[in-house]
Amino acid sequence: MIEEGGHVQVTLYYNDEDQYLLELVDSLAERDRKSRSAVIMCILEEHFERGKRLGEILVDMRAVTTQDVAEALEEQKSGTGSRKVGEILVEKGCVQDETVRRALVVQGRYCRS
Repeated sequence: MIEEGGHVQVTLYYNDEDQYLLELVDSLAERDRKSRSAVIMCILEEHFERGKRLGEILVDMRAVTTQDVAEALEEQKSGTGSRKVGEILVEKGCVQDETVRRALVVQGRYCRS
């Protein structure tokens, strides 16, 4: 793996039996107008983030700490309104609004944006 300015270069080794998987990835990439790499990353993201709550995804993204999420959950429980965890984290300055939106896409729709 070679890390270059926030990007990681990975070499993917596969055998003849795996060729059909790359054809499926390429088909999806063409349909969604994405690169092969983008499709593979979306598949990995979906696999690892499936079923997680927003706070867990934000922690996985290294956008917030588990302590930030715990405090936001406590604030949510003690509040009278129905404020969402993402809103609380943004208001507290723990995370940017666009990062929460990205995590919501991952949570709800994975890579279909």
